[in-house]
Amino acid sequence: MTVACVRRRTALQALLAPALLAGCAEAAGSREGSGPSRKPPVKAAAPLPYQVAHASRRSTAVSLTFHGQGEPALAKALLREAERGGARVTVMAVGSWLDTYPALAKRILDGGHEIGNHTQNHLEINALSEAEARAEIEQCARRLKVLTGSRGKWFRPSRAHRATPLVQRLARQAGYPHCLSYDVDSRDNTDPGAAAVREYVAGGVERGSVVSLHLGHEGTIEALPAILDDLKGRGLRAVTAAELLDA
Repeated sequence: MTVACVRRRTALQALLAPALLAGCAEAAGSREGSGPSRKPPVKAAAPLPYQVAHASRRSTAVSLTFHGQGEPALAKALLREAERGGARVTVMAVGSWLDTYPALAKRILDGGHEIGNHTQNHLEINALSEAEARAEIEQCARRLKVLTGSRGKWFRPSRAHRATPLVQRLARQAGYPHCLSYDVDSRDNTDPGAAAVREYVAGGVERGSVVSLHLGHEGTIEALPAILDDLKGRGLRAVTAAELLDA
């Protein structure tokens, strides 16, 4: 081989060497998983069940939900306490209560709270006939629509922790995909006193809990500041059901 040929071969090898090395490195990286990382697919949130009792236990929030009826002065006092403590609540309103005190619907929404359907007359809805139960749901829904422009996101069965399959179906037909239940019962409707109400809530609440409370009870108003302090001490925020459940 002539000197000229050797020089040309050496020059060609010098030119090709970086490309060959890069190709080897890419192949090695591909084999060892050191190439560009791929993000795992984002899992879609699981759909809410027809009856919702709580949110994810990974949540840093809870929802305080109030069965809505009783003296308007007590309702307003409770809303003020909630707002003073930075809480936003969900009021499941009884339609006949709103018939008597229509201004309360606006007061609830003006405070940044949420309002839902708790039947028209607060009867034992699971024991009613289909026609009667439908009327209870629809009448309250129409009242909410007139007063707020919306039927609300939630329906809660009256005088029952959970709705029967029939009542669930009627609620869906009325525009409520989910019945809002709860996993913590404050028992405040039995008027056990503020200390007991606080204890019932503190003893049952978890991340993502939905708490059942009532308007119209002085002990609930007295207990609310301490309940909110307990939640804050555990790193939990009190938000509306819609915010908690992202609905």
